[in-house]
Amino acid sequence: MLNGRPRLHEDLLFHLRTRSAHELWLVIVDASASTQRHQALSDAKGLLAQLFDDAYRQRARLALLTASGNAPKWQVQGLKASSGLRTWLDGLGASGGTPMLAALHEAGQWLAARQKRFPAEQQRLLLVTDGRLKEWPGLPVLGCPGLLIDIERGPIRLGRAKVLATELQADYRHIDELISG
Repeated sequence: MLNGRPRLHEDLLFHLRTRSAHELWLVIVDASASTQRHQALSDAKGLLAQLFDDAYRQRARLALLTASGNAPKWQVQGLKASSGLRTWLDGLGASGGTPMLAALHEAGQWLAARQKRFPAEQQRLLLVTDGRLKEWPGLPVLGCPGLLIDIERGPIRLGRAKVLATELQADYRHIDELISG
């Protein structure tokens, strides 16, 4: 060292940044016609608004995939949470069928590719659905912790969302538990 200035490479001290890995929250929303019943999608939108606020505060990245109509549609892919999501959420309506299987397969491929690009990223899945699928042969392995929020309501409940959660190896909660508690 010469007057505090390094002369050799060995004189330099390198400090690794101690920053935690980014989190990615993949949210898949079932916006099929059946989710309009008994205010299910409306209540789910309230939960999603809270989730977007939490993601913003925690600086998490979001990926948002809707399953309605004939095919799933990406709204956001791995961006930081922003106030623009509120506008999308306000306009979210339910219609058509449930391309949930296609959404799950697409999400699985996207997560695997993203994991290769960002190996330190911590991925989480949130699936909001009423579980009203006819069948689901060959579910993908999503490779990250997940939570399925069941929004099925009404006097006759099929209970398929709980089975779907088990097969996806995801935790299960009914929306009424989350709203009341």
